[in-house]
Amino acid sequence: MQIELKLTAPANADYSARDLGYLLHKHPDHLHRRDVAAGEVLIFYPDVSEDRATALIHLDVDPVGLVRGKNQQTDGLLAQYVNDRPYAVSSFLAVSMTRALGQTVAGKSKERQDLADRDLPYEARIVPVSLSGDAEMVKELFEPLGYEVELTELDAESRIVDLTVKGTTRLSALLNHLYVLIPVMDNAKHYWVDKEEIDKLIAKGEGWLAEHPARKLITQRALKHRRALMNMALARLDETLVSDDDDEDAGPEPEEPLEKPIRLHELRLDTVVQTLKDHGAASILDLGCGEGKLLRRLIKDRSFRKMVGVDASVRTLERAHRNLRLDEASEAITDRISLQMGSLTYGDRRWHGFDAATLVEVIEHVEPHRLSALALSLFGDARPNVVVLTTPNREYNALFEGMEEGQMRHPDHRFEWTRAEFQEWSDAVAAEYGYQVTRSPLGPEDEALGGPSQMAVFVKGGAQ
Repeated sequence: MQIELKLTAPANADYSARDLGYLLHKHPDHLHRRDVAAGEVLIFYPDVSEDRATALIHLDVDPVGLVRGKNQQTDGLLAQYVNDRPYAVSSFLAVSMTRALGQTVAGKSKERQDLADRDLPYEARIVPVSLSGDAEMVKELFEPLGYEVELTELDAESRIVDLTVKGTTRLSALLNHLYVLIPVMDNAKHYWVDKEEIDKLIAKGEGWLAEHPARKLITQRALKHRRALMNMALARLDETLVSDDDDEDAGPEPEEPLEKPIRLHELRLDTVVQTLKDHGAASILDLGCGEGKLLRRLIKDRSFRKMVGVDASVRTLERAHRNLRLDEASEAITDRISLQMGSLTYGDRRWHGFDAATLVEVIEHVEPHRLSALALSLFGDARPNVVVLTTPNREYNALFEGMEEGQMRHPDHRFEWTRAEFQEWSDAVAAEYGYQVTRSPLGPEDEALGGPSQMAVFVKGGAQ
């Protein structure tokens, strides 16, 4: 099974097709071997010139390993030996490709990063593909991503095809598309699928899967038809549609000009940090961490020994990574702080065992009908000792200059609570999950309308 990858350089192009070697981190004049779980990956270049280069990524599967190793099949003794798994393109190749070309898949090139970041004319021939579906399905998968599809039937009875996709795109995008869609075409994966597979799918599908017209089919097959996982993944994709609808160089949030004169943003973060210190919290789970503004404050205080930032948006986490300068950070810093992608409305075992969790101006971005799921995943499943939550006070909006009646501070807010509504919700959650809750205003308090923001501190079992 193999992928034949071609790059062309049109006349007067400012690059050479030989630069494919830099992009793949594999010299065109050498044969490259890499042992992987499924067997051995071979990468070599049968054709290299200034205007056209072809790299062959071939996976030589160990058929004995499929039976005797971790990949053992369960369809009966005969099926273990008589099947197309050692030969047809499948998840074995998709996974092995990422192992052999990890830097390329991540979009990195030490010598030619400018080309790794550019859309270039690529052609990928994937052969032989064991197709669980028809030619129209293949087009439905690749054409919305901007590819031309050429498909030749090699064996009509077993639906083995020779597939070529052509398009102008980034090489990392092409490889991520293939990583996701190869097992979808085959409708099988060789390994166990659990919640962690959702994270992989969201990461590899970042920027395209959420809006793909066949996303339900893709998600269903990528998660081996496990309905619960599929529903979780689709909900996560819905969140990324909201979270990633910003530019890479995001400007200030819409509410910041409103709140800046009263320094509400700084006051809010300072109050949350002090509240965490008052409760002796050493490990902090920052849910909806955004670009890492709270984490930047926490990292300066050595009493906070472990911090994990969680967000549904890959792009936002990348900005947080840059803002926190984790690439340049010492080992002492990276041992204390990490970032992870996750959904706030589904339980995650990685959230267990934290002293405290924070949701700073986050809850109002969640659809109201999903608040019960958020409460269950946080208060019912993760159960940190302390939860610190802040949210706008809708009543105070009347004091912001230029705000119309009924207008919200941010276009992505799904709601904004009055003080009474916040009290009702927080009291109900505390009672249901065994917490005690106290509330306080944040910012300059108006006698009639309260503070511009409001904070609730939930303490498990009422212990201080």
